[in-house]
Amino acid sequence: VILEWFIVLWISVHHVSARVPVSAAKLKARRQRWNVRASEMSKNTLNPIRAIVDGMKLTPNPEKPMIALSIGDPTVFGNLPTDDSVLQAMKDAIDSHKFNGYAPSVGYLQSREAVANFYSQAGAPLEAKDVILTSGCSQAIELAISALCNPGDNILVPCPGFSLYKTLAVSVGVQVKFYNLLPEKSWEVDLQHLESLIDDRTTCLIVNNPSNPCGSVFTKEHLRNILAVDLRFASRHCIPILADEIYGDMVFPSCEFHSLANLSSDVPILSCGGLAKRWLVPGWRMGWILIHDRNNIFGSEIREALVKLSQRILGACTVVQGALESILNNTQAEFYQSTIGFLKSNSEICFAELSTVPGLNPVMPSGAMYLMVGIEMEHFPEFQNDVDFTERLVTEQSVFCLPATAFEYPNFFRIVVTVPEEMMVEACGRIREFCARHYRPLSQESNDLDQ
Repeated sequence: VILEWFIVLWISVHHVSARVPVSAAKLKARRQRWNVRASEMSKNTLNPIRAIVDGMKLTPNPEKPMIALSIGDPTVFGNLPTDDSVLQAMKDAIDSHKFNGYAPSVGYLQSREAVANFYSQAGAPLEAKDVILTSGCSQAIELAISALCNPGDNILVPCPGFSLYKTLAVSVGVQVKFYNLLPEKSWEVDLQHLESLIDDRTTCLIVNNPSNPCGSVFTKEHLRNILAVDLRFASRHCIPILADEIYGDMVFPSCEFHSLANLSSDVPILSCGGLAKRWLVPGWRMGWILIHDRNNIFGSEIREALVKLSQRILGACTVVQGALESILNNTQAEFYQSTIGFLKSNSEICFAELSTVPGLNPVMPSGAMYLMVGIEMEHFPEFQNDVDFTERLVTEQSVFCLPATAFEYPNFFRIVVTVPEEMMVEACGRIREFCARHYRPLSQESNDLDQ
């Protein structure tokens, strides 16, 4: 045996040595030819918000403390803590020592059952098999787009709309077509424009309700009209809907949230949501996809696609999964009502203050955490666009609002209304002062004033 081993070793050594030797010079030349390049996916990945903000010259006025009305994170200023029952659920999950390992890629069965029971409605029943837990709502949106679309397909995205839709789609070779929202109609969908964009390669319609960045909440009638558009084209195109409902139920008392799936008996819907906004814990990264497919249009293929994609990473935090049932079932209604009451009050303050500022046209929201403000750029000739306008607002007044060019909607800016009330009042006062300094009436207006 030993002799056989030596023979094998001798043959292998001489076989290797018999190969053409590689000189040090050739090795050096080979290293010089290395060409490690970034992937096409990474080159195609661009977050418009980061691209715009990173390019802005944001130098606050040193004489005024900075007020950031740009960050869609309700926890930043500490005035909107989550409920004690939510924290206790997390503590209990940790103390149980049951959720320190890996979970199934789609989430624990018990946690998925809790989500299904919480969101199930008579018109849109859910079971655990219809729920996939994800690392935040952003991953839910990514999985949905990736499961439904191939390179060369196109998706329909609201304009203005959440910038991540485009970021995720374009990075995997999916074209984005923007359908208009109408500010004069509280940001309802321009249904005629939406219809005009549909073609044979349209594979997904994204509906964001309540809206980021608009703060709008669609009525039941309007949602049915959107479904009707989809159904008119169903015989040719059969377009499923991705419903981004992360702000579901975060609506002001005068409005009512209607889940799109509860209104649809025909169109299959992937509804994306999570804990981030309603429970005020965006950093916990807990989201989900709810699969609404009563007519079995998705069938097993789309479900299997979502499962396979979820297996790329084990995304949803297991400790949060362990706390999920308690969070959903034991958070008191007073917590939600307090949060919504604060957001509504701040929105009313902001809208009232800016409505009387010449050159600005705020649109009163009905929910979520945002308010959009139109800029009559012709009255501010010093500035080229909304990016220039908001950049100078930082320089002079230390107030940072996000230019709506980041949402594909120039000459508006977005305000986040989660800041403390006194800060909101101060920020609006500074915006008024800024506009008063730079506002210029049109020539006709000047003549009218002279007369």
